[in-house]
Amino acid sequence: MRLQSSLARFLASAAVTAILAAGLGGCQTMSDITGSITAKPETPASADPRGAAEKTGDRYRENPKDADAALAYGQALRANGQRAQAAAVLEQATIAHPGNKALLAAWGRALTDNGNFQQAFDVLSRAHTPDNPDWRILSVQGTALDQLGRHEEARGYYASALKIVPGEPSVLSNLGLSYMLTRDLPKAEQVLRQAYASPRADARVRQNLGLVVGLQGRFAEAETIVKADLPPEEAAANVAYLKEMLNRKDSPRAGRGTIPVAALTRND
Repeated sequence: MRLQSSLARFLASAAVTAILAAGLGGCQTMSDITGSITAKPETPASADPRGAAEKTGDRYRENPKDADAALAYGQALRANGQRAQAAAVLEQATIAHPGNKALLAAWGRALTDNGNFQQAFDVLSRAHTPDNPDWRILSVQGTALDQLGRHEEARGYYASALKIVPGEPSVLSNLGLSYMLTRDLPKAEQVLRQAYASPRADARVRQNLGLVVGLQGRFAEAETIVKADLPPEEAAANVAYLKEMLNRKDSPRAGRGTIPVAALTRND
């Protein structure tokens, strides 16, 4: 219990904060971030994110008031890790186009990248309407609320998203991690197993489930889960890192420079 409590405190602070901050952004699945315990960077949409940022930047500078150009540039900056610049570009674009919901959504996601969770939540609330809700944005808003410690509210947003897309594994994965943040590991496992059972579940969902199973002391089972569908070297690295996390009795400050747990699933 002492080990589990220590791990839970750590996961709910430095590590999960990093994950949630990085993992809320856009609209593909609360997605643009790795699901690997070893935090291997997810392959960006462009094989050359720097080149994409330069190309879209040229187009943007030719006409900064072009909404499509600003959106493409902001997304390219995010993919290239230039998060503050992405947020600034998208903020200026929304000033020029205050009713453009795609720009608002992108700006809100960029704000989550930077850890501005309350502002992100407020901006994302303007990116869709109650009569035409976007389940991806609802899921991102839920993760922002989780970051703010408003877990019950967050779960309401996940529930709303699941009414639109029942059984969507990316939303279920975020919901499961919400329960993990409040130390309700059995409930977290139950929800993540539901996500894991979906044919649309990706590696991030499996890694999240493995983490929660491991935190409950069932390491052999967690090892099987985290090794699934991975090359031997990466599988071995994941298992070694999971073992290190579960065996570490003191506050693992040395691990704070990386993201040591599976990611939230982002809907970009």
